[in-house]
Amino acid sequence: MKLSIVTTLYQSGAFVEEFHQRVTAAVQRLTADFEVIYVVDGATDSSLPLACRLAADDPRVQVVELSRNFGHHPAIMAGLDRARGERVFLIDSDLEESPELLNEFWQTLDSEDLDVVFGQLETRKGGWLERITGSLFYWMFNHLAGIEITPNLLTVRLMTRRYVNALKQYREREFVFGPMAAHAGYRQRALTVTKGSRAGSTYTLGRKLALTLRAITSFSDRPLTLLAGLGLSILGLSGGALAWALLTRFVLGRPVPGFTSLLVSIWFLGGLTIFAVGVTGLYVGRVFREVKGRPRVHVRQVHGADLPAEDRQRVQEVDEVTSC
Repeated sequence: MKLSIVTTLYQSGAFVEEFHQRVTAAVQRLTADFEVIYVVDGATDSSLPLACRLAADDPRVQVVELSRNFGHHPAIMAGLDRARGERVFLIDSDLEESPELLNEFWQTLDSEDLDVVFGQLETRKGGWLERITGSLFYWMFNHLAGIEITPNLLTVRLMTRRYVNALKQYREREFVFGPMAAHAGYRQRALTVTKGSRAGSTYTLGRKLALTLRAITSFSDRPLTLLAGLGLSILGLSGGALAWALLTRFVLGRPVPGFTSLLVSIWFLGGLTIFAVGVTGLYVGRVFREVKGRPRVHVRQVHGADLPAEDRQRVQEVDEVTSC
Protein backbone atom coordinates (compact mmCIF):
# COMPACT_ATOMS: atom_id res chain seq x y z
CA MET A 1 0.00 0.00 0.00
CA LYS A 2 1.33 3.40 -1.01
CA LEU A 3 -0.16 5.69 1.67
CA SER A 4 -2.01 5.54 4.98
CA ILE A 5 -3.96 8.51 6.34
CA VAL A 6 -4.22 8.44 10.16
CA THR A 7 -6.41 10.77 12.18
CA THR A 8 -8.12 10.80 15.58
CA LEU A 9 -11.70 11.70 16.40
CA TYR A 10 -12.81 13.17 19.71
CA GLN A 11 -16.01 15.21 19.65
CA SER A 12 -15.23 15.77 15.96
CA GLY A 13 -18.62 15.01 14.43
CA ALA A 14 -18.91 18.48 12.92
CA PHE A 15 -15.75 17.96 10.86
CA VAL A 16 -15.76 14.29 9.83
CA GLU A 17 -17.54 14.48 6.48
CA GLU A 18 -15.74 17.59 5.21
CA PHE A 19 -12.41 16.24 6.41
CA HIS A 20 -12.96 12.96 4.56
CA GLN A 21 -13.94 14.68 1.33
CA ARG A 22 -10.93 16.98 1.41
CA VAL A 23 -8.32 14.44 2.47
CA THR A 24 -9.43 11.82 -0.08
CA ALA A 25 -9.47 14.46 -2.83
CA ALA A 26 -5.92 15.44 -1.87
CA VAL A 27 -4.58 11.89 -1.79
CA GLN A 28 -6.22 10.89 -5.07
CA ARG A 29 -4.05 13.46 -6.84
CA LEU A 30 -1.06 11.37 -5.73
CA THR A 31 -2.13 7.72 -5.65
CA ALA A 32 -5.17 5.46 -5.75
CA ASP A 33 -3.56 2.95 -3.40
CA PHE A 34 -4.35 4.30 0.06
CA GLU A 35 -6.28 3.74 3.28
CA VAL A 36 -7.86 6.10 5.81
CA ILE A 37 -7.73 5.12 9.49
CA TYR A 38 -10.05 6.92 11.91
CA VAL A 39 -9.29 6.34 15.59
CA VAL A 40 -12.38 7.23 17.64
CA ASP A 41 -11.01 8.17 21.07
CA GLY A 42 -14.06 7.69 23.27
CA ALA A 43 -16.10 10.38 21.51
CA THR A 44 -19.65 10.80 22.80
CA ASP A 45 -20.98 12.82 19.87
CA SER A 46 -21.73 11.68 16.31
CA SER A 47 -18.07 10.98 15.44
CA LEU A 48 -18.37 7.18 15.55
CA PRO A 49 -21.58 6.73 13.52
CA LEU A 50 -20.37 9.22 10.91
CA ALA A 51 -17.03 7.45 10.59
CA CYS A 52 -18.80 4.08 10.35
CA ARG A 53 -20.98 5.46 7.56
CA LEU A 54 -17.83 6.45 5.68
CA ALA A 55 -16.43 2.93 6.18
CA ALA A 56 -19.65 1.42 4.83
CA ASP A 57 -19.40 3.54 1.68
CA ASP A 58 -15.63 3.31 1.17
CA PRO A 59 -13.72 0.01 1.56
CA ARG A 60 -10.48 1.95 2.08
CA VAL A 61 -11.72 3.28 5.44
CA GLN A 62 -11.05 1.62 8.80
CA VAL A 63 -12.58 2.86 12.04
CA VAL A 64 -10.72 1.94 15.23
CA GLU A 65 -13.08 2.42 18.17
CA LEU A 66 -11.28 2.74 21.50
CA SER A 67 -13.04 1.52 24.63
CA ARG A 68 -12.86 4.97 26.25
CA ASN A 69 -11.04 8.28 25.96
CA PHE A 70 -7.33 7.51 26.34
CA GLY A 71 -6.02 10.86 25.09
CA HIS A 72 -4.84 12.33 21.82
CA HIS A 73 -1.31 10.93 21.76
CA PRO A 74 -2.11 7.29 22.68
CA ALA A 75 -4.86 7.42 20.04
CA ILE A 76 -2.30 8.58 17.47
CA MET A 77 -0.10 5.58 18.23
CA ALA A 78 -3.10 3.25 18.00
CA GLY A 79 -3.61 4.51 14.46
CA LEU A 80 0.06 4.23 13.53
CA ASP A 81 0.09 0.64 14.81
CA ARG A 82 -2.51 -0.23 12.15
CA ALA A 83 -1.14 1.84 9.27
CA ARG A 84 0.25 -0.32 6.46
CA GLY A 85 1.31 2.29 3.91
CA GLU A 86 4.82 2.93 2.63
CA ARG A 87 4.17 6.48 3.75
CA VAL A 88 1.89 7.67 6.55
CA PHE A 89 0.17 11.05 6.65
CA LEU A 90 -0.81 12.01 10.21
CA ILE A 91 -3.21 14.92 10.66
CA ASP A 92 -5.87 16.11 13.10
CA SER A 93 -9.45 15.91 11.85
CA ASP A 94 -10.61 19.33 13.10
CA LEU A 95 -9.53 21.06 9.85
CA GLU A 96 -7.28 23.54 11.66
CA GLU A 97 -4.52 21.86 9.67
CA SER A 98 -5.42 21.77 5.98
CA PRO A 99 -5.65 18.24 4.46
CA GLU A 100 -4.30 19.75 1.23
CA LEU A 101 -0.91 20.07 2.94
CA LEU A 102 -0.39 16.44 1.92
CA ASN A 103 0.51 17.48 -1.63
CA GLU A 104 3.16 19.99 -0.51
CA PHE A 105 4.61 17.55 2.02
CA TRP A 106 4.69 14.77 -0.59
CA GLN A 107 6.63 16.94 -3.07
CA THR A 108 9.12 17.94 -0.38
CA LEU A 109 9.64 14.32 0.70
CA ASP A 110 10.16 13.31 -2.95
CA SER A 111 12.58 16.12 -3.75
CA GLU A 112 14.84 15.61 -0.71
CA ASP A 113 16.25 12.61 1.09
CA LEU A 114 13.98 12.94 4.13
CA ASP A 115 12.10 10.65 6.48
CA VAL A 116 9.66 13.19 7.93
CA VAL A 117 8.11 16.46 6.80
CA PHE A 118 6.08 18.17 9.53
CA GLY A 119 4.20 21.42 9.99
CA GLN A 120 5.38 24.37 12.05
CA LEU A 121 3.57 27.59 12.91
CA GLU A 122 5.52 30.74 12.11
CA THR A 123 3.90 32.49 15.08
CA ARG A 124 1.84 30.87 17.81
CA LYS A 125 -1.87 31.63 17.65
CA GLY A 126 -4.10 32.57 20.58
CA GLY A 127 -4.00 35.26 23.25
CA TRP A 128 -0.98 36.60 25.04
CA LEU A 129 -1.23 34.00 27.82
CA GLU A 130 -1.26 31.10 25.36
CA ARG A 131 1.67 32.54 23.41
CA ILE A 132 3.74 33.13 26.55
CA THR A 133 3.03 29.71 28.08
CA GLY A 134 3.73 28.03 24.73
CA SER A 135 7.09 29.77 24.37
CA LEU A 136 7.91 28.92 27.99
CA PHE A 137 7.19 25.23 27.34
CA TYR A 138 9.59 25.01 24.41
CA TRP A 139 12.26 26.97 26.30
CA MET A 140 11.97 24.73 29.37
CA PHE A 141 11.90 21.51 27.38
CA ASN A 142 14.86 22.37 25.17
CA HIS A 143 16.93 23.33 28.23
CA LEU A 144 15.93 20.39 30.43
CA ALA A 145 15.24 17.40 28.21
CA GLY A 146 18.57 16.93 26.46
CA ILE A 147 16.93 16.90 23.03
CA GLU A 148 15.67 19.85 21.03
CA ILE A 149 12.22 20.12 19.53
CA THR A 150 11.11 22.65 16.94
CA PRO A 151 9.05 25.46 18.51
CA ASN A 152 5.38 25.60 17.52
CA LEU A 153 5.43 22.21 15.80
CA LEU A 154 2.12 20.72 14.67
CA THR A 155 0.66 17.24 14.55
CA VAL A 156 0.44 17.20 10.76
CA ARG A 157 3.31 15.27 9.17
CA LEU A 158 4.18 12.89 6.35
CA MET A 159 6.42 10.00 7.41
CA THR A 160 8.24 7.13 5.72
CA ARG A 161 7.66 3.53 6.74
CA ARG A 162 11.07 3.15 8.36
CA TYR A 163 10.42 6.20 10.54
CA VAL A 164 6.97 4.95 11.59
CA ASN A 165 8.50 1.58 12.46
CA ALA A 166 11.00 3.42 14.67
CA LEU A 167 8.18 5.26 16.47
CA LYS A 168 6.38 1.97 17.11
CA GLN A 169 9.40 0.72 19.05
CA TYR A 170 8.68 3.29 21.81
CA ARG A 171 6.57 1.32 24.25
CA GLU A 172 6.22 3.70 27.22
CA ARG A 173 2.65 4.11 28.44
CA GLU A 174 2.80 7.83 29.19
CA PHE A 175 4.44 9.99 26.59
CA VAL A 176 4.11 13.15 24.51
CA PHE A 177 4.14 12.57 20.77
CA GLY A 178 6.08 15.65 19.61
CA PRO A 179 9.17 15.10 21.78
CA MET A 180 9.08 11.37 21.06
CA ALA A 181 9.00 12.08 17.32
CA ALA A 182 12.04 14.35 17.71
CA HIS A 183 13.86 11.82 19.89
CA ALA A 184 13.58 9.18 17.14
CA GLY A 185 15.88 11.25 14.97
CA TYR A 186 16.13 10.47 11.24
CA ARG A 187 16.08 13.23 8.65
CA GLN A 188 13.31 15.67 9.42
CA ARG A 189 12.28 19.00 7.98
CA ALA A 190 9.75 21.56 9.17
CA LEU A 191 7.56 23.47 6.72
CA THR A 192 5.89 26.67 7.85
CA VAL A 193 2.12 26.37 7.52
CA THR A 194 -0.91 28.44 8.43
CA LYS A 195 -3.21 26.89 10.99
CA GLY A 196 -6.88 27.77 11.15
CA SER A 197 -8.77 28.58 14.32
CA ARG A 198 -11.99 27.36 15.86
CA ALA A 199 -13.85 28.23 19.00
CA GLY A 200 -12.99 26.18 22.05
CA SER A 201 -10.28 23.62 22.60
CA THR A 202 -10.00 20.32 24.45
CA TYR A 203 -6.53 21.43 25.60
CA THR A 204 -7.24 23.53 28.67
CA LEU A 205 -4.51 25.32 30.63
CA GLY A 206 -4.48 22.48 33.17
CA ARG A 207 -4.05 19.85 30.46
CA LYS A 208 -1.26 21.87 28.86
CA LEU A 209 0.54 22.10 32.22
CA ALA A 210 0.17 18.34 32.74
CA LEU A 211 1.48 17.78 29.21
CA THR A 212 4.52 19.95 29.95
CA LEU A 213 5.37 18.00 33.11
CA ARG A 214 4.86 14.70 31.29
CA ALA A 215 7.06 15.78 28.39
CA ILE A 216 9.96 16.85 30.60
CA THR A 217 9.84 13.89 33.00
CA SER A 218 9.50 11.45 30.07
CA PHE A 219 12.70 12.50 28.35
CA SER A 220 15.07 13.84 30.99
CA ASP A 221 16.26 13.37 34.56
CA ARG A 222 17.96 16.76 34.47
CA PRO A 223 15.50 18.31 36.97
CA LEU A 224 16.76 15.78 39.55
CA THR A 225 20.35 16.73 38.72
CA LEU A 226 19.53 20.42 39.12
CA LEU A 227 17.89 19.76 42.48
CA ALA A 228 20.98 17.88 43.64
CA GLY A 229 23.15 20.78 42.52
CA LEU A 230 20.87 23.27 44.25
CA GLY A 231 21.02 21.25 47.47
CA LEU A 232 24.81 21.17 47.28
CA SER A 233 24.92 24.93 46.74
CA ILE A 234 22.66 25.56 49.72
CA LEU A 235 24.85 23.27 51.80
CA GLY A 236 27.89 25.36 50.84
CA LEU A 237 26.12 28.64 51.63
CA SER A 238 24.85 27.35 54.97
CA GLY A 239 28.37 26.19 55.82
CA GLY A 240 29.68 29.66 55.04
CA ALA A 241 26.94 31.28 57.12
CA LEU A 242 27.74 28.96 60.04
CA ALA A 243 31.43 29.85 59.83
CA TRP A 244 30.56 33.58 59.81
CA ALA A 245 28.28 33.16 62.86
CA LEU A 246 30.95 31.27 64.81
CA LEU A 247 33.57 33.85 63.88
CA THR A 248 31.33 36.72 64.92
CA ARG A 249 30.38 35.15 68.24
CA PHE A 250 33.61 33.61 69.48
CA VAL A 251 36.34 35.67 67.77
CA LEU A 252 34.80 39.13 67.54
CA GLY A 253 32.72 38.65 70.69
CA ARG A 254 29.56 40.14 69.21
CA PRO A 255 26.08 38.62 69.54
CA VAL A 256 24.67 37.15 66.35
CA PRO A 257 21.30 38.70 65.45
CA GLY A 258 19.07 36.85 63.10
CA PHE A 259 15.60 35.80 64.24
CA THR A 260 14.14 37.16 61.00
CA SER A 261 16.85 35.63 58.83
CA LEU A 262 16.44 32.34 60.67
CA LEU A 263 12.70 32.34 60.03
CA VAL A 264 13.19 33.18 56.34
CA SER A 265 15.80 30.41 56.06
CA ILE A 266 13.39 27.88 57.58
CA TRP A 267 10.64 28.87 55.17
CA PHE A 268 13.01 28.79 52.21
CA LEU A 269 14.47 25.39 53.06
CA GLY A 270 11.02 24.00 53.87
CA GLY A 271 9.66 25.16 50.52
CA LEU A 272 12.70 23.81 48.70
CA THR A 273 12.33 20.45 50.43
CA ILE A 274 8.66 20.15 49.49
CA PHE A 275 9.47 21.14 45.90
CA ALA A 276 12.28 18.58 45.67
CA VAL A 277 10.06 15.84 47.10
CA GLY A 278 7.34 16.80 44.61
CA VAL A 279 9.67 16.61 41.60
CA THR A 280 11.09 13.30 42.82
CA GLY A 281 7.53 12.08 43.29
CA LEU A 282 6.75 12.83 39.64
CA TYR A 283 9.53 10.49 38.57
CA VAL A 284 8.58 7.82 41.10
CA GLY A 285 4.96 8.03 39.98
CA ARG A 286 6.01 7.66 36.34
CA VAL A 287 8.08 4.58 37.17
CA PHE A 288 5.15 3.20 39.16
CA ARG A 289 2.80 3.56 36.19
CA GLU A 290 5.29 2.22 33.64
CA VAL A 291 6.27 -0.95 35.52
CA LYS A 292 2.65 -2.08 35.64
CA GLY A 293 2.90 -2.72 31.92
CA ARG A 294 -0.69 -1.69 31.20
CA PRO A 295 -1.60 -1.26 27.52
CA ARG A 296 -1.73 2.25 26.10
CA VAL A 297 -5.26 1.77 24.80
CA HIS A 298 -8.00 -0.84 24.58
CA VAL A 299 -9.66 -1.26 21.19
CA ARG A 300 -13.34 -2.09 21.51
CA GLN A 301 -13.96 -2.77 17.83
CA VAL A 302 -12.37 -2.27 14.43
CA HIS A 303 -15.13 -1.34 12.00
CA GLY A 304 -14.77 -2.07 8.30
CA ALA A 305 -16.27 -4.93 6.37
CA ASP A 306 -13.61 -4.87 3.66
CA LEU A 307 -10.41 -5.16 5.66
CA PRO A 308 -7.69 -7.08 3.79
CA ALA A 309 -7.51 -10.74 4.79
CA GLU A 310 -4.07 -10.47 6.37
CA ASP A 311 -5.08 -7.36 8.34
CA ARG A 312 -8.35 -8.97 9.44
CA GLN A 313 -6.45 -11.98 10.83
CA ARG A 314 -4.03 -9.68 12.66
CA VAL A 315 -6.64 -7.53 14.40
CA GLN A 316 -8.89 -10.48 15.26
CA GLU A 317 -6.20 -11.70 17.61
CA VAL A 318 -6.98 -8.85 19.99
CA ASP A 319 -10.00 -6.99 18.65
CA GLU A 320 -13.45 -7.63 17.28
CA VAL A 321 -13.83 -6.70 13.62
CA THR A 322 -17.34 -5.73 12.59
CA SER A 323 -19.06 -4.17 9.67
CA CYS A 324 -20.74 -0.84 10.28
